[in-house]
Amino acid sequence: MGVEIERKFLAGDGWRGQVTRRVAMRQGYLGGERCSIRVRVAGSRAHLNIKSRVAGAERLEYEYEIPLSEAHEILERLSDGALVEKIRHYVDHGDHTWEIDEFEGANAGLVVAEVELAAANEPFERPPWLGREVTQERRYYNNELARHPYQDWDDR
Repeated sequence: MGVEIERKFLAGDGWRGQVTRRVAMRQGYLGGERCSIRVRVAGSRAHLNIKSRVAGAERLEYEYEIPLSEAHEILERLSDGALVEKIRHYVDHGDHTWEIDEFEGANAGLVVAEVELAAANEPFERPPWLGREVTQERRYYNNELARHPYQDWDDR
């Protein structure tokens, strides 16, 4: 069984000069009450990802590479809600690599930093640009951003 342990935070300024690489991503979601089913195109690769639909640091996760042409067709023809478009920036800090998602389109203006951990209670060094933790807030999860984009939030 695959398990993802990840914590999410809002990201402030100051990380851009530390980016080691970046990848444009486009992803969509397919139904599922108990799980999130995502198709993601990142550069020249595509993946099908299934995660348990819970808010929190620890979730079940399964991921499989799929043909790029099929991923594009699924995104265009089968996705529920809006596509989530973002640039993922990678920043090394302490012993971890942070993934900073800078959203575009209907979620423009939102910047979320994530760190994957080996255990839910694993300590990590907080970068100075790290903002408030939003791990427990479902609306910051990509599958929710597809259904309820950031531009529609009253309390941004």
